Amino acid sequence: MRALKPLIQLPRNFSNKPFLSPVHRGDITRMLVSKRCISTYTEEPDMRDFMEYMESLKNYEKSGVPKGAGTDSDEGFDLGRMRRLMDRLGNPQSKFKAVHIAGTKGKGSTAAFVSNILRAEGYSVGCYTRFLQLWRSPYLPKRMLTFQLSRLSIFTAGLGGSRDATNIISHTGLAASVITTIGEEHLAALGGSLKSIALAKSGIIKQGRPLVLGGPFLPHIEAILRDKASSMSSPVISASDTGIGSIMKEVIVYKGRPCQSCDMRIQAEGDFKLFTELFDVNLSMLGRHQLQNAVTAACVALCLRDQGWRLSDESIRAGLENTYLLGRSQFLSAKEAEALGLSGATVLLDGAHTKESAKALMDMIQMTYPDTPLALVVAMANDKDHLGFARELLSGMQLEAVYLTEADIAGGKSRTTSPSLLRDCWIRASKELDINILHDEMAEYQELSKDQLSPAIILAAENSPLFSMRMVNQILRKRTGDGSGIIVVTGSLHIVSLVLASLQL
Repeated sequence: MRALKPLIQLPRNFSNKPFLSPVHRGDITRMLVSKRCISTYTEEPDMRDFMEYMESLKNYEKSGVPKGAGTDSDEGFDLGRMRRLMDRLGNPQSKFKAVHIAGTKGKGSTAAFVSNILRAEGYSVGCYTRFLQLWRSPYLPKRMLTFQLSRLSIFTAGLGGSRDATNIISHTGLAASVITTIGEEHLAALGGSLKSIALAKSGIIKQGRPLVLGGPFLPHIEAILRDKASSMSSPVISASDTGIGSIMKEVIVYKGRPCQSCDMRIQAEGDFKLFTELFDVNLSMLGRHQLQNAVTAACVALCLRDQGWRLSDESIRAGLENTYLLGRSQFLSAKEAEALGLSGATVLLDGAHTKESAKALMDMIQMTYPDTPLALVVAMANDKDHLGFARELLSGMQLEAVYLTEADIAGGKSRTTSPSLLRDCWIRASKELDINILHDEMAEYQELSKDQLSPAIILAAENSPLFSMRMVNQILRKRTGDGSGIIVVTGSLHIVSLVLASLQL
């Protein structure tokens, strides 16, 4: 089986450095590429006791979030504790304006876009997202723990909205609320339905303050959000409204990175009268979903401009073009692939972990490398829709092999799904879709070396992610003859973090 020529060719000296502020770039890079992603604390011994104390507290990322914890009900988290803590600290959240972002998917990317638009204009911007949480390490520099005084700060909700710890921002301190998407994730914690999830996320809407919607949403879900905004006298702009649109024209290599060249036009005539046109915007964040996030961020910027913030079209363009996040459609450089023992391989890291994000990932690959053979390495948390995720990936592209593996979550295995359980889900999905697979519990699997041209997708469970990557690389090379396929590591931002931490740069 031969792959068609990819739409983009990555240069061998391709550099994949993320766009981070100079203050944090070095610190985060050291956290990511450290062999074990930990520090010996020799530089800052006072941090050891602090981090040990923090690790001794209840860690819901490690143990899982309780049922109903994110709902605005008696089962929901108590924000009173967070307010008392902020009160003891002098209520620092009242000393700057904030953009508060919630959503099932897209909030981290949208936050990065908005932050970089503001920085491009010269503002001092604070940004709190799960980006820092993803690459968890006992080592966090002091200046990252201290939220520096900024004119405007961007916050993303970690769970829902109503009872998330970030939802202590008053309406007087809020510049805008943003809700990117609504999907079926954290169902138990957020009430069990799309409607309850929408209600939880709508909790960040504040009296009289603007609401920016990403979308597109199901009609009854958008109605919930707009009804809440109406009850709070909050004006609304939606990135999915008529008059707001974007076009992805082509995929190019720009400044050493694969980029999608796009046009976008925003003309709002409802609660807001906003307008901008941007042509040939080169986004390093790949995929139509990221283009939608970029349009949402541009709507936020125009909403801020409407409130008197100085934001030029040039800064909007620069902020969008300079945004890049690790683990989001991230192609490794040739040097990085070689460091993993995958010399000559094309390796893509993406933290997709829902069926919606799996579809977005497949669409992005089809856009950049149409009809190219793929081999997947997948690890997932135990509270995700494993079957839906498998269905989406099995039906989306030309798969040659899938290795199911595991990666620790928050330093433990209590929320990790075993490779064998994942394999069972993928076997079930393949039967539902009538897709031919050859898995490692079948007798025929042992004869695999004698039949390299078998059309079946090879499916195996393996505890080591790095060994899994090397195995699928071998399979791709044997099946394509020239190694022209792509190794995709996905299913969790934790496995992405593990791979990045293994790199020696």
